[in-house]
Amino acid sequence: MRTGRKFGGTRGQAIVEASLMMPWLAFLFVGILDFGFYSYSAISLQNAARAAAMRSAADQSSFSTGNSCAAALGELRGLPNMIGVTTCASSAGAILDTLPAAVVIVKLDNTTTPVCADCAVTASPSSVQATVTYETLPMVPIPGLVMGRMRMTRIAESRILVQ
Repeated sequence: MRTGRKFGGTRGQAIVEASLMMPWLAFLFVGILDFGFYSYSAISLQNAARAAAMRSAADQSSFSTGNSCAAALGELRGLPNMIGVTTCASSAGAILDTLPAAVVIVKLDNTTTPVCADCAVTASPSSVQATVTYETLPMVPIPGLVMGRMRMTRIAESRILVQ
């Protein structure tokens, strides 16, 4: 018995179209996933830099990178390659797979370069600058854009209120 179709040979058209579009849809999905991970990493890294600067500025009696590292690691705990990490690398060049984050603290005033952000405003200007660097997990390689790991750096400055 014949169905009401006038044109023959169109039964597999939807499957052929879907199979031709599937690589593009998969590529789009992976790109969105990588962009989301990169965005989350950048936000966490900015929060870590801010926390490290605030911890260093508030705790001038025991000014150490260890306290700032602990504050930064507290903000970076949600990232997948930070699970179980208890210390930071000493510089961005010392980042390893086991130490994917580095914290560098610098005390700024009128005599340093760069000069603190509010040197012209306060009588005895002094602030702390925290530089936090993080290296992501290997991303899905996108030729011409992303090839493997990405290294991100964020800088935050916090004023020292009591000296």
